[in-house]
Amino acid sequence: MERSSTREIHAGEMIYEDGAPFTHAVFPHEGVLSLMAVMQDGRGVEKTSIGLEGFLGFVLLMGGGNAISRSIVRVSGYASLMPIPDLDAALERFPCVGETILRYAKLLITQTMEAVACNSLHVAEQRIARWLLHALDRVTGDAFQITQQALSEVLGLRRATVNEVCSRLQDDGILVYWRGSLAVLNRDALESRSCECYRRVRRLSL
Repeated sequence: MERSSTREIHAGEMIYEDGAPFTHAVFPHEGVLSLMAVMQDGRGVEKTSIGLEGFLGFVLLMGGGNAISRSIVRVSGYASLMPIPDLDAALERFPCVGETILRYAKLLITQTMEAVACNSLHVAEQRIARWLLHALDRVTGDAFQITQQALSEVLGLRRATVNEVCSRLQDDGILVYWRGSLAVLNRDALESRSCECYRRVRRLSL
């Protein structure tokens, strides 16, 4: 019988392609998974992201058996992979598992709706600051690896726009950026550059 396992997950790693059958639920302990919407012309944008507050495979609980998004590791970390039969057994045996998943469902729905509003109403700097703050909440310490190309993909922004915003934040002493890695030097200042969307989602996840 296949057992649950814990392993490293690496930035750029594809976890599931859109439409692929789920074999495992993925529970990140550190790092960020992006669920991407990819258009026929190749363009894409992040639908939502998942960290230690949740898991990949929620669609299974709503009667689906296949992935409905392309899931990619954006920030490296590690995760536990649980075979689907084990998750089904845990749900049947332990009511607290279902209750916890329902609480996560509320958070996931809120996060997704906030992202829709944020992407429509807020400027690039606010959106980038929001995404970086969520990533910071999902890693140990104040630094993690993320490329400007990855940020442009998840937020649907031009690479030049991401570069301009990151350079401005670095000049203002809020973060430092080097060779695909980023360290936040002043979290309070980064929060001041974000929008209210971050704080609303953050309150629910505490």
